[in-house]
Amino acid sequence: MLYQAIVFLPLLGALIVGLFGRMIGDKMSEYITCAFMVVAAILSWVVFFKVGMAGGKEQVEILPWIQSGTLDISWSLRIDTLTAVMLVVVNTVSSLVHIYSIGYMHHDPHRPRFFAYLSLFTFAMLMLVTSDNLLQMFFGWEGVGLASYLLIGFWFKKPSANEAAMKAFIVNRVGDFGFALGIFAIYMVFDTINLDEIFASAPSKVGQTFTFLSWQVDILTTICLLLFMGAMGKSAQFLLHTWLPDAMEGPTPVSALIHAATMVTAGVFMVARLSPLFEITPDALTVVTAIGAITAFFAATVGLVQNDIKRVIAYSTCSQLGYMFVALGVGAYGAAIFHLFTHAFFKALLFLGAGSVIHAMSDEQDMRHMGGLYKMIPLTYAMMLIGTLALTGFPGFAGFFSKDAIIESAFAAHNPVSMYAFYMLVFAAFLTSFYSWRLVFMTFHGRSRATPDVLSHVHESPNVMLIPLYILAAGAVLAGFVFKEYFFGHNYAEFWASSLFTSPGNNLVHEFHNVPTWVKLSPFIAMVLGLGLAWLFYIQNTNLPRIMAKLFEPFYKFLLNKWYFDELYDILFVKPAQWIARILWKVGDQKIIDGFINGIANRSLDVTSKVKTMQSGYVYHYAFVMMIGLTAIITYFVVTGRVGQ
Repeated sequence: MLYQAIVFLPLLGALIVGLFGRMIGDKMSEYITCAFMVVAAILSWVVFFKVGMAGGKEQVEILPWIQSGTLDISWSLRIDTLTAVMLVVVNTVSSLVHIYSIGYMHHDPHRPRFFAYLSLFTFAMLMLVTSDNLLQMFFGWEGVGLASYLLIGFWFKKPSANEAAMKAFIVNRVGDFGFALGIFAIYMVFDTINLDEIFASAPSKVGQTFTFLSWQVDILTTICLLLFMGAMGKSAQFLLHTWLPDAMEGPTPVSALIHAATMVTAGVFMVARLSPLFEITPDALTVVTAIGAITAFFAATVGLVQNDIKRVIAYSTCSQLGYMFVALGVGAYGAAIFHLFTHAFFKALLFLGAGSVIHAMSDEQDMRHMGGLYKMIPLTYAMMLIGTLALTGFPGFAGFFSKDAIIESAFAAHNPVSMYAFYMLVFAAFLTSFYSWRLVFMTFHGRSRATPDVLSHVHESPNVMLIPLYILAAGAVLAGFVFKEYFFGHNYAEFWASSLFTSPGNNLVHEFHNVPTWVKLSPFIAMVLGLGLAWLFYIQNTNLPRIMAKLFEPFYKFLLNKWYFDELYDILFVKPAQWIARILWKVGDQKIIDGFINGIANRSLDVTSKVKTMQSGYVYHYAFVMMIGLTAIITYFVVTGRVGQ
């Protein structure tokens, strides 16, 4: 019952509060969902040390699900090290976000609905990470998509929130279409969608091809690229990234839960879970590496000029996900999950810390209207400082161990684009340091740029919001140092024995230790340079940003407008779709349906209405008409000579 409790307690909380929230009240709704999540988080840590640290594996069948022909699927839970790590990440962050939300959302009149959505999202994510077959994974995959739509658009009276929710839902449908095609292709090729059966049969499919438009295309490469398309959408990779920054329109706890620690890492989890497929398809891994590298660089460049405190952190999330996919692409699966693990702590810390700043500043999110807050909210400042040190890879903090492992693995790898990825990641580390310290300096240092009215209300957040920050800060400091040998170190083989697959020729876990000294120092040097440049721009000479923006105005606008991807997609997809819709409306609906089909019906009504006037209601009139008709029939037969025949 241990595993069932972890998975179904959030669902139980969502059902109780979602159905009976008005009856039991706001406070009881908060207490029930938070209590269930705390219990699930504690049990997740128990599973992590019981099963995960031992490299064990268990399967728990819940019930038979689908039996049709050769398709035999049970709803079962797959518990191994990878699952245990994800259970810890999802339930720990979710429980802390639930508790934090008690303080952050205390003024909202719809708190039961909010907490029900949070718990529903958590349940869907747990279904995804415990899945033992691809259909169950797809169920959780779509479940988190639905829950994210509900949470991003929670303030539904706010037009920008509704637009952001729809954008996230629609963009993810593009990726999910590829994911679904990948699942269909796997069933066609393997005649099963159960993970163990797929993994056992995968080596026998190496080199097999199919004909597409007279080309011979590798089957496994095609399957992996389709699956990765789903990961690109869910994890906001380059080209399908546009939804993630706009998703900041939802409440800040939503940003911390969905877009920092859980849903956006679903794509990373999926590729890692399917490592037995990806590891034997080098071409697919090359694509994964290239997309991850450009995402890390692209998102970091856009983060340089953002002024909304949450959007800076959102683009940082997008960039860090690029790091994880580079690790997956070069075959450093343990390093990817290690960064997923550490990133969950420090990025949730940064988001919730930003929420504390917004709470103190009367809902102000523009950093240009902040400044000088470190004396007014010192505890929040300290937590944001810890999160920033971890994100930028300061030695000793969690991000230092996981991010450096990825950069060094990219250099040591034999992937065709691994060196390209290495240089992109190092440059992204420099940019990450710059925009992270820019956020700290603009928000907490210098002179205050807030109005006197806002400054008069600045206050530190209550303990119900600060305690989750303390716990996340502990994770941001300790997670890397404590677990580095397990995730991507000397205990790698035993730790990941049951869940991650690496081919015999993949020795990255050893080779990344032997890279040149300058490679090991490059992330640290990039971090120091970014810190120094941010200090120069936002502490030493605050006129420099304005001067540089004016001097390089086209480049500044290019970054400020996010490389014009929204405008490009508007031209390529939105406008043509609107044009087609307008044609269908004006021609198809109004002219053809309303004009032709409805016109025939209207003419028929006109004719029948005239016939109606001939019905007087008198029997002798009807008898007279019948006699005329009978006379006409008899006359016809007499004239044509057919009488008596």
